Amino acid sequence: MLTNRFRAFRFVLGAVLLAATASCASGATGSGGPGGGAAVVRVPQQTPSLQEAVDRVRPGGLVLVSPGVYRESVRVTTPRVVLRGTDRSRVVVDGEFRRANGITVTGPGSAVENLTVRNHLANGLLFTGVTDERLQAGGAGGSAYDPLDTAEFPPLKGFRASYITAHNNALYGIYAFDARSGVIERSYASGHADSGIYVGQCRPCDTVVRHNTVEHNAVGLEVTNASERLYLLGNRAVRNRVGLALNSNDMEALGPQHDAVVVGNALVDNNDDRSPEQADGGFGIGIGAGGVRDNLFARNLVTGNRAAGIVLSDVQGYPSTRNTVRDNRVTANGTDLVLATGAVSGNCFSDNGDSRTSPARLPDAARQCATSSEATPTSEVPPPPLGGVRPLRVPPGISFQDAPRPPAQPSLPAPASAPHRPAVSLPGRVDPGDYPLPASADAVGR
Repeated sequence: MLTNRFRAFRFVLGAVLLAATASCASGATGSGGPGGGAAVVRVPQQTPSLQEAVDRVRPGGLVLVSPGVYRESVRVTTPRVVLRGTDRSRVVVDGEFRRANGITVTGPGSAVENLTVRNHLANGLLFTGVTDERLQAGGAGGSAYDPLDTAEFPPLKGFRASYITAHNNALYGIYAFDARSGVIERSYASGHADSGIYVGQCRPCDTVVRHNTVEHNAVGLEVTNASERLYLLGNRAVRNRVGLALNSNDMEALGPQHDAVVVGNALVDNNDDRSPEQADGGFGIGIGAGGVRDNLFARNLVTGNRAAGIVLSDVQGYPSTRNTVRDNRVTANGTDLVLATGAVSGNCFSDNGDSRTSPARLPDAARQCATSSEATPTSEVPPPPLGGVRPLRVPPGISFQDAPRPPAQPSLPAPASAPHRPAVSLPGRVDPGDYPLPASADAVGR
C-alpha cells in the first residue's frame, strides 16, 4: 500500500497544480467573494461545464447536475458548496483513464452527493487541505518524502460524501486526507487498486464513515494515522482482498493511529481474485490492524475470510497496544483471531464467539476486557507468543480497469428538490450504540 500511496500523493498534488493553472488560464475566479455568484447553478442548462458551475456558484450554494457523462476534472474551492447529481447512476464524472482525479474538494464545508466518479488514474473523489502549489508532482514522495506539516497546511474542515458511486479508479474511490469534521455515508466503492474508502492524517478526525458498501477493491476501508473521534459504523466490506485496514506509518504525519471506534460492520468473504492486487500482498483478511492503539472493535460480523478474521500486529516500529476486541462474531475464517504483537500492555479479547486463535491460547491478560480504562501493569504481564496468519496462495490481481462494473445503487431521495445541506457542524450526533451486531452481510451498508 505504501508504494501506491506515494503514487497517489504525486497524482493528487499534480492534479491540484494543474487545476489551479487551468483555472487561472480560463479566467475563473472561484467563489467570487462573499455574496457573489449564483445561489443555484444548473448543469447543463446554464453551463455545460461542471468546473464553470462550481466557479460560478456562491458560497453556500447548490450546483445541480442533470444526467450526462462529464469528461473533466473538477476542483471545488468555494466554501459550503453542495455539488449534487439528479441521478446517481447517470450523472457521471469520467476520467477516461486519462485524468488523475475526478472531483477534488478544498472548499471547507462542501459536499458532493448522488453521482458517479469512475475511470481516473488516481482518485475518484478527494477531500483535502492540501492546496499549496509548491507541493507539486515530483516535489513529494520517494526517499525525500516529508510528512505534511499540519501547522503550515491545516486540514480541510467540514466535508461530506453522500450517495456516491466510485468505481474503477486506480487508487482510491473516496479519499479524505488532511481533512476533518466530515461524513462519508451511503456510498459504494469498487475496483480500486488501493482502497475503496480511505481516511488519512487527521487528529482529531471528528469523522464518521457509515452505511457504505465496498467490494472488489484491494482494500475495502482503510485508515492511516487517523485518530480520535473517528467512527466506522454499519459498513459492508465484502469480496475485497482485505476488508478493513488500520495502519500507522511515518510516511504521513500524526502517527500512530489511535482511538477509532469500529462497530456494527460486516467484513465477509474478503477473498476476491477478481480485484486489483494489494500492494503489500494482503489477501483473505477481514480486519488487519498494524501498529495501532486504543481502538475499539465491537459488534462486527467477521466471517468467511480465508486467511484471518481479525489481526493485530506491530509495524514499522509501532506496537499494537490497548486495543479492545469484544462482542464480535468472528467465525469460519482461516484463523479467527490473530495476536501477532510483542506488546505487553492490554490488547484484550472478550465474547467473540467460538473463535479459533493464534496463538492457540491468548494470554490471560488479553482474554479479559476490563471495564475500567486502566491498563494492566506491564511488569505483571509476560510478552505474549506471536501468532501468525494462515498462509495462502495469493491469486494474481487484475487491472483496476478490468474490475467488475457495479450495479445501479440507491439514489438520494428527491434529488431535484430536496434542500441542500452544506457540510457544517459535522458529524453531528454519533452513538455507536445504535449499531447492533449484523445478522448477515446484507443487513448493513444499505
